[in-house]
Amino acid sequence: MGLTGWVSSVVGWLRAGYPDGIPANDYVPLIAVLARRLSHDEVRAVATELVREGRLPVDDADIGTVITKVIDELPCEEDVARVRERLARGGWPLADPRGAA
Repeated sequence: MGLTGWVSSVVGWLRAGYPDGIPANDYVPLIAVLARRLSHDEVRAVATELVREGRLPVDDADIGTVITKVIDELPCEEDVARVRERLARGGWPLADPRGAA
């Protein structure tokens, strides 16, 4: 399955923000940040691609678990802020680039 342009862009920002891979303590806040902008299917597509590239060292079942954890128990704002800062350094737009006007 190929990535859509938007999901491909998100993966690119994550590569730039996390050039050495995503540390375990950022999994949940990262998914929380992504879930604020992306659909459930888009979050899963991004996570699947990151796993395929070896940047997110979890398996497919773990992706679902992390997404469920975000839905059930939001990460603390400090963790989310840390992840947003890394993503911004990697080029993640602070405003919705899909033009939510």
